[in-house]
Amino acid sequence: MNDSLAFLDQDRTLRREGWDEKSFSHIFRHESGRAGNVRIHYVIGGRGSLIFLLHGFPQHWREWRFVMPALVDAGYTVIAPDLRGFGDSDKPLEGFDVGTVSEDVRQIAEDLHMEKENVRVVGHDVGAAVAYAWAATHPEQVDRLVLMEGLPAGLEAPAAGVPMLRGKPLWHLAFGMTPDVPERLLADRERAFVEFLLRQGAYDPTTFSDEDIDFYVRPFVALGGVRGALAHIRSIPKSAELNRKLSERKLAMPVLAIGAELSFGEYMAEGARKFAENVSGAVAEKCGHWIPEERPAWLSQKLITFFKEEAFQDRRVA
Repeated sequence: MNDSLAFLDQDRTLRREGWDEKSFSHIFRHESGRAGNVRIHYVIGGRGSLIFLLHGFPQHWREWRFVMPALVDAGYTVIAPDLRGFGDSDKPLEGFDVGTVSEDVRQIAEDLHMEKENVRVVGHDVGAAVAYAWAATHPEQVDRLVLMEGLPAGLEAPAAGVPMLRGKPLWHLAFGMTPDVPERLLADRERAFVEFLLRQGAYDPTTFSDEDIDFYVRPFVALGGVRGALAHIRSIPKSAELNRKLSERKLAMPVLAIGAELSFGEYMAEGARKFAENVSGAVAEKCGHWIPEERPAWLSQKLITFFKEEAFQDRRVA
C-alpha cells in the first residue's frame, strides 16, 4: 500500500473524532514573548529537542493541533507560534517580510534558551517561507527543515507555475496585494472569505467544521486582523529580493519538501532543490493544501521519521 494512503483511515478518524482540547491542555500551555516591540503568542509543550511549527495563511497555531501531541510523544518540545499579524500575536503596521518575521520566531527560541544545533523547523504555506528565511540566515541553528505547500518567494520552480487549488490559480494572492481594497470589500464578509479558502482548498470540503472556521475567523475579524494577515502577501516583493540573495548559498541541512496532490505536489521538492543541497520529497495523496489538518497522522509519521534519520542523501520523488 502507498505510504501516504496507509494512514488515510487514521487521518479520517482524527478529523471525525475532533480535537480534544481538554486533553491537549494537559500537555500544552499558551505563552507569549517579545520580539522587539512585538508580542508573539505561542503554544508550547513536551520535553526534548525543539520543533517549531509555523502556520500558513489565513490560519494560526491551531492548524497543528492534531500533529503536536504525536511529536511530543516522540520525545520533542513543540512550539507553535502565531506569526505577527495572525492569531493572538500583535498586528503592527510594518515588518512583514520573511526576514523580520523569521527574527520574531528566532527571538522566541533564543528567549527559551534553545540548544541551537538541535532546532527543527517546519513551515506550511506562509510559514514555509519564514522557515526558509530562518534556516538560510542562521543555518547553524536549524538542524532540519521541512517546507510544506509553499516555496519561498523568488525561488519558485519554473515547472510549478502558478500554484493551484482544485485546478484554479491562487487568486487571493493578487487580491491581497492590492492596497486598501481587500479591507473594504472584506468588511463584515471575513467569514465568507476564510470559509471559501479552507473548504475549496481541501480535498474533502468537510475537513473543516463550522467550529474550526470560527477559530480562524475570530482573530481575522479583530482590529488589524485582515490588514495584518494580508501584510504578509503585500511583503512578497521585498521577501523575494531577500530570498534571492540568501539562495546564493545553498542550504546544507537536510530538507523535506512536502506537497499535496491537489496543490504543489512533487513541485515542492523540485523547487527546494533550487536552494538546498539535500532534499527529500513527499506528496500527500487525497489531500488539498491544508495537510496538517487533512492528513495529520500521515504527516506526523513523516516528520518523526525525517527527524530521527541519521544518514541523509538527496532522494527524488518516486
